Order: sequence, then structure tokens, then C-alpha cells
Amino acid sequence: MKNILLLFISVMSFAQVKGVVKDSVSGKPIPYVTISLENQAKGTTSDEEGKFSINTQTGNLVFSAVGYHKKKVSITKEMNVFMQPKNHTLQDVVILNKLQTKTIEIGDYKNSIRQAFDNGPKIDAKFFPYLTKYKKTRFIKKITVYTDSQIDSAIVKMRLYSVDENGLPASDLLQKDIIVKPKKGIYRNVIDVSDYNLIFPKKGLFVAFEKLFIDKNKVEKTIIDQNTNTVKIQKIYYPFMLYNRIELSGIFTYYGGAWQKIEEKNNENKMVVKPYFEPAITIFLSN
Repeated sequence: MKNILLLFISVMSFAQVKGVVKDSVSGKPIPYVTISLENQAKGTTSDEEGKFSINTQTGNLVFSAVGYHKKKVSITKEMNVFMQPKNHTLQDVVILNKLQTKTIEIGDYKNSIRQAFDNGPKIDAKFFPYLTKYKKTRFIKKITVYTDSQIDSAIVKMRLYSVDENGLPASDLLQKDIIVKPKKGIYRNVIDVSDYNLIFPKKGLFVAFEKLFIDKNKVEKTIIDQNTNTVKIQKIYYPFMLYNRIELSGIFTYYGGAWQKIEEKNNENKMVVKPYFEPAITIFLSN
């Protein structure tokens, strides 16, 4: 029995991959990097010191962070990952005549069913198409999202994406992480982005809130496995995102290292509009 136990511990130790993510130029650690097991719904996040761990043995890990080129690396037991920062050319300063005398909210659904979900190691984005009526309120002023958290210390990352030629999220519209600190309980978070002078893109944009798998977001609970009648430690990461159940042609999800649209088509290869759960996100536009 002793030999069997030692073998089990050895296997479990090998299954946990550890590493650190750093800037390839400065050598500094990169916090809150999105780390996905390629083509699988499994992943984690680097902590404030760029460190991460994930239970897996084979395959590739895909690393994604604001301001850096995405990187795919084969899994080894100890990983030192260096990400290359993107080069951003300085643009001419443009004086924007923002009046902010008129504000409209878009993306709200008054009669939707709103529910909280633990969306796991994936990112769900909400698409906001451009409409001609936004011409007079083209500046993105605020973004709101509903969260549910059982702890006060939880944080979540907000990302805004442009739209690629396939209608999927492309590059980040902001070149820095926007970290949101939700209050405990069910809460509507309002994030002021007016200082970034973002103009609503003509192709539309995506807004996503990304769960961070770090210690300050973690709660551990002791549970009884009903199948094996054994005691297990359940790890829960807050906050949960709230979703609207509405009629859509599909939803946009990032997992396994890539964005994809989850949709259903009929026999004529046309998209079927059906109830989906979409993140409860809205945008305030101003003139």
C-alpha cells in the first residue's frame, strides 16, 4: 500500500505544470495572462508575479495578454514563457470635441431572464453592432456588467475587441488591462472609459469580462462526492458573470486558445435564432 501511495503522489506531481510568464524585452513578469490548453476547455491565469500552474501533461498552452503577441508553447514540467510586446507607433494628437450633453445606453434587455454562471476557463463576449443612429453619440463613455461574488477581494478583467473579417473578436482596442473590483453580492459594475476617447468603430465591437484564476479570487469548500462518497476540495473562483437569456443567432466564446461563434444552422445552412445566454453587458454612448 505504501508503494502504491508513493506512485500516486509522483503521478499527481508530474501532472501539475508550473511556470512564469515574462516580457521578452524587459524580463519583467506579466500579470493576468490568459493561459489556455489548446483546443480544450481548460485553462488558468498568471498571478501578479506572472506565475501559473495547471494540471495537464501533454499538448500546447496558448498565452494571450493585452499589449503582447499571442504565443503557443509546448508543455513541459517547468515553463519559462517570454511574450513579445507589440510595437505601437505614436499617432498625432487629435483634439476631440466631446460635449457629453447627451447619453444613450445600448445593449440592455428589459424583459430578459438574468442568471449567474460560473463560466469556467473561457471568455464570453457580447457583440455591439454599429448603427447609424449612434453618429451623434459616437463616444464610448461607460460600460456596465452585472456580477455575483461571495467575497470582497475578487477582481475581473475587462477587454474590448475590434471585429475581424470573419465577424469574430480581433485585436484589443485598449493597450492596457482594465481591472474591475466588484462588490460582494449581485452588483451592477459601472466602468468609466471616457478618458480613453474611444469612438464606436464602424464595424462594431466586442466587450468581454474575463475571470482570473488567481488566489485572491479563490474560495475552497469541502464537499462529499456523491458517486464515490469521498471528501473533496472544491475550488470556486469569483466573481460569476450574470447572463441574459435572449433570442440570438449565436454567441461568441474564447476557449482552447481561439475565438469561435457558437451557433446552430438549419437544413438550408441558415443560422437559427434561438434562446442563448449572453453576458449582461451594456454600453453608454455620449456626444
